[in-house]
Amino acid sequence: MSKQMSHLDNIPSTPGKFKMEKSPFVHNRLRWHSSLAKLAFWSFIFLALILIFFFRYPSSNPLPQDPSRRSLRTYNWGGPAWEKRVRSSARARSRNGISVLVTGAAGFVGTHVSAALKRRGDGVLGLDSFNDYYDPSLKRARQALLERSGVFIVEGDINDSALLKKLFEVVAFTHVMHLAAQAGVRYAMENPSSYVHSNIAGLVSLLEVCKSANPQPAIVWASSSSVYGLNTKVPFSEKDRTDQPASLYAATKKAGEEIAHTYNHIYGLSLTGLRFFTVYGPWGRPDMAYFFFTRDILKGKSIPIFEAANHGTVARDFTYIDDIVKGCLAALDTAEKSTGSGGKKKGPAQLRVYNLGNTSPVPVSDLVSILERLLKVNAKRKIMKLPRNGDVQFTHANISLAQRELGYKPSTDLQTGLKKFVRWYLSYYSGGEKAAS
Repeated sequence: MSKQMSHLDNIPSTPGKFKMEKSPFVHNRLRWHSSLAKLAFWSFIFLALILIFFFRYPSSNPLPQDPSRRSLRTYNWGGPAWEKRVRSSARARSRNGISVLVTGAAGFVGTHVSAALKRRGDGVLGLDSFNDYYDPSLKRARQALLERSGVFIVEGDINDSALLKKLFEVVAFTHVMHLAAQAGVRYAMENPSSYVHSNIAGLVSLLEVCKSANPQPAIVWASSSSVYGLNTKVPFSEKDRTDQPASLYAATKKAGEEIAHTYNHIYGLSLTGLRFFTVYGPWGRPDMAYFFFTRDILKGKSIPIFEAANHGTVARDFTYIDDIVKGCLAALDTAEKSTGSGGKKKGPAQLRVYNLGNTSPVPVSDLVSILERLLKVNAKRKIMKLPRNGDVQFTHANISLAQRELGYKPSTDLQTGLKKFVRWYLSYYSGGEKAAS
């Protein structure tokens, strides 16, 4: 029986075929050929998929042949023509003009500051990533406005250290106006990493390049009134505590002030931080209340009016853009030279922080009343409790230090400023050319 079973083991599994015993050598060889065939097959499939992807979805930004060009994401830069535009834009036209790199140049404040610098004869080069935090077409319109006045905006990310180094190789900037940042208090709850990327990593990336530049530039940068956080003492003074942030945005701006202190102390960089208080005006940001209130009032939509506990008033120290620009230019003009060279500190350097506000807080409900009169439309008000999403009940700037050291003196009240904004808004979004989104 056992012989019979042994004989059955040798019967081929497929009728008509004889199953011959294989030697270990033959068996291993066949396995090796089988593995090689499988490897070749899947390599062919993988290569085919790669080819299909590239032919079907060609890159909209192919790598340039010029080795001097670099790319971060979709940002291409470099080459003789590009360098010529950079130099031309950054060249001062007046005898005592300065050469300024303005980051966030296509932003609200960046556009106004760049235009003002150019008008007085300074050299200005912009840098902006044109992200989609809000409608990029508005940023492109600002870009077109600046280009007509001779300001070139390089499209790139402040975290692209190779790009920053190249800009400093092409131009010996005397000053940097650092306005690039992820703005907005509430958006931090949706996309917190964007705040760390722009407001912390981006600042460090810029300071790293500035510290190694020769000569080092003087740096003025945008902090925020949000650093005062949960303070109840008003008006807010630069000497007040700033260790109680109410939002991630505020925390990143506070971190920025500490980072600035560090680079000033170690590398001798001259650094001036400006704490802006609720800036508004033409070409403003669509995420700001005055902007989307205007849009929604015209569309007949209800607008949220927040109130604090026990029906407390929510108020803001609204500051008109022209006043902010004057403060920015004054900070640049009074900035002392950095004291380092090649990344090494050679003496104490200037370190300053100023409030730039209007020092006249206005209840948000009054803001709405002014807009109603200017638009000749009654708003549909929806009273809501102030949410715990980073907003604070009030802001109020003590500007005595900026008045004394910068000659800062805001002169535009909210009624006058909103009248200018509404005139711009109606013009920009009129004629069906643009739709207020």
